[in-house]
Amino acid sequence: MSAKIHADVPPAVAAESVTSFSDDVDVLVVGAGMAGTAAAIEAAQAGASVLVLDRGGRLSCTSAMAGGHFYLGGGTPCQEAGGFDDTPAEMAKYLTAVSPDCDPEKIRLYTEDSVEHFHWLESLGFEFERSYYPEKAVMQPGTEGVMFSGNEKVWPFRDVAVPAPRGHKPPIEGDMGGASLVLDLALTKLDELGVEVRFDTGATALVTEDGSVVGATWKRFAEAGAIRAGAVVIAAGGFVMNPDMVHTYAPALEALLARGMALGNTYDDGLGIRLGESVGGVTEHMENSFLTGPFYPPADLVAGICVNNRGERFVAEDSYHARTTSFVFDQPEQTAWLILDSAHMAEPEYGLQPLVDGWETVAEMEEGLGVPEGSLARTLEEYNAAARGGDDPAFHKAPEYVTPLDVPPYGAYDLTPGKCFYAGFTCGGLRVDHDGRVLRQDRAAVDGLYAAGACASNIAVDGRGYASGTQLGEASFFGRRAGIHAALRSPRPVVTQPASTRSSTEAPR
Repeated sequence: MSAKIHADVPPAVAAESVTSFSDDVDVLVVGAGMAGTAAAIEAAQAGASVLVLDRGGRLSCTSAMAGGHFYLGGGTPCQEAGGFDDTPAEMAKYLTAVSPDCDPEKIRLYTEDSVEHFHWLESLGFEFERSYYPEKAVMQPGTEGVMFSGNEKVWPFRDVAVPAPRGHKPPIEGDMGGASLVLDLALTKLDELGVEVRFDTGATALVTEDGSVVGATWKRFAEAGAIRAGAVVIAAGGFVMNPDMVHTYAPALEALLARGMALGNTYDDGLGIRLGESVGGVTEHMENSFLTGPFYPPADLVAGICVNNRGERFVAEDSYHARTTSFVFDQPEQTAWLILDSAHMAEPEYGLQPLVDGWETVAEMEEGLGVPEGSLARTLEEYNAAARGGDDPAFHKAPEYVTPLDVPPYGAYDLTPGKCFYAGFTCGGLRVDHDGRVLRQDRAAVDGLYAAGACASNIAVDGRGYASGTQLGEASFFGRRAGIHAALRSPRPVVTQPASTRSSTEAPR
């Protein structure tokens, strides 16, 4: 995040000022990540002529860097194999609870069509392993097909909807590689469909005519030109690599400068968002972000308690790691520690949290951490008294992680930003409807313009309610819908897509 990138909005170009177009296609897709490839595949299969531009190289996008969870549910084969009877209704109740600001129609479509989307992903040429990983982890260490990847088992959400694992991972061992496997298959599918993907070629402005978006200008090294298109789908990523936009919209992410890492590629500079704004599109949830520094695995560490500089607990420790982080950032001076006794002390597998020290007594720990005298002693006394009965009335941590912390010596891992290593990305983007159409302030659609993936705001609206796999899941799902709807604008395509992903709004001609 050290490079200086401005947040200027590139002005749109009038079609009448373009002397010649290098290409004329039905659908132009800007970005070859998960959202862009999904949009291009569906548009091409609907019969549209499609061209994809990407500023980077093959598999250099942020999607390819992701671990590979796809958030899917409603009764997938992996869930059934694990003995879970999930339904679209339960999945919708959960997503509504963790993302109350999300458009209910988007949640309805995403949950009702989730099983179909599961099979669409597998149609690219791989299979999720029909198996369940039961441990508390960030990612399945092996090739297990599904695990709990959010707050499904965390109070109050476990009382709102029946918990079910929905973090589906392609069959790749370890934390990385699953997403790049799927994306590589998607790019191969585009090759088979005859869709050209021009790498090292970036869109620079949108071309408009009579109030509609009719193409984009482009640049590739010293070359430049313009492409005419019946519709443009922007899938150009978020803005975590743009210091100006981060400072303006999502300053919490500036904590990554002290000790952390932006989860993105060079071109996550918000250009796609700014292109949408250039023709009247508006943004939403731009202030929200995903920040995380997991202290688990191992799961033993979840038995500890998180306290702030007043010696008080502030979150259920079994929460999804980004949810815990969001509460850390809300604490006074953003200071927090994970407290453990010797019976539960272990080393965080990712090594993101430094060990502050060890102490023989709670009084010595209070002094060492600088919390008010007696504050941590009271917190531990109250917690241990309830924990001896397997209860946590204050934060309702799941009983499997509730156990007294009363065996000295004690230790503390530092969760404070700047000391703990955090990683993150942006959550806000262009306001879009459930078919990916970019919306104006009055919620009217910008004719001819669509957006999907990290430059659009759909279900992943903040880190507090996030679950691993939401971005890849929604990018591919709503990317498909955007591609289908964009293809319908042309009189040429013969649409044959399944009803479950068919646009719910008749497309303008």
